Amino acid sequence: MPTVLSVQSWVACGAVGNCAALFPLQRLGIETWSLNTVAFSNHTGYGKWRGSAVPAGEIAGLFEGIAELGVLQHCDAVLSGYLGEAKVGPVLIDIVGRVKAANPRALYCCDPVMGDFGPGWYVRAGIPEWYRDQALAIADIATPNRFELEWLNGHPIGSLAEAAGAAQALRRRGPNTVLVTSLEAAADEVAVLAAGAEGVWAAETPRLAIEATGCGDAMAALFLAWLLKGKPVPEALALTVAAIWGVVEATAEAGGGELALIAAQDELVAPTRKFLPRKL
Repeated sequence: MPTVLSVQSWVACGAVGNCAALFPLQRLGIETWSLNTVAFSNHTGYGKWRGSAVPAGEIAGLFEGIAELGVLQHCDAVLSGYLGEAKVGPVLIDIVGRVKAANPRALYCCDPVMGDFGPGWYVRAGIPEWYRDQALAIADIATPNRFELEWLNGHPIGSLAEAAGAAQALRRRGPNTVLVTSLEAAADEVAVLAAGAEGVWAAETPRLAIEATGCGDAMAALFLAWLLKGKPVPEALALTVAAIWGVVEATAEAGGGELALIAAQDELVAPTRKFLPRKL
């Protein structure tokens, strides 16, 4: 049974960061360890929240406690997401390095959480540059959204073909596999793209009339889980997209709000809808 160490945000109420990633991983039979980079009352999209970033030294100390248990060789992947401060970057690099030293087969899945169209940037100064210049160079998997991929590559993306080219360019900078979310397809469709050693695939779904925070966090976790379970990139893409579509549909039917991960938990394991990816 694979084990994942997830290093990202935590909220007391809602489904973002670790609160959106851990349950999908567990529902798919993945053991989870977690380190929280912030402790907030809720995600910042509400416009007001309480709490604070977890200091880098405290995160390092908590990881040291895990390491002292002598269990790092059992960790199959590190998943990282939202960071509360740039000082966490070097700590995360150390964590990834030590996990890989204990288990050379372990993967690092980097979700370069920086911002999105609409809200714009939502991380502190120095974090985007850290992703661009350091984190992606050591990542095995990267899962940017379109906003983040455009910034990382320095040019806009107007089509799936351009997204495919940008994903391949990102692969040349480190990660072997790239998942790109929040892509525009037809007027009534959205798309997710996955690029790997064997090519680039896109999966398109009908557009649902709802904006749901936390989708990217859950998608990164699901995609990583299916890869750890041995699925090839196109199949992992198809399962991830179908699962998230089912969860977002259930969220819309419930009237919106936080992701309906618990109510639609069966969608995480056996999605109702099938969205077959096509090779670009």
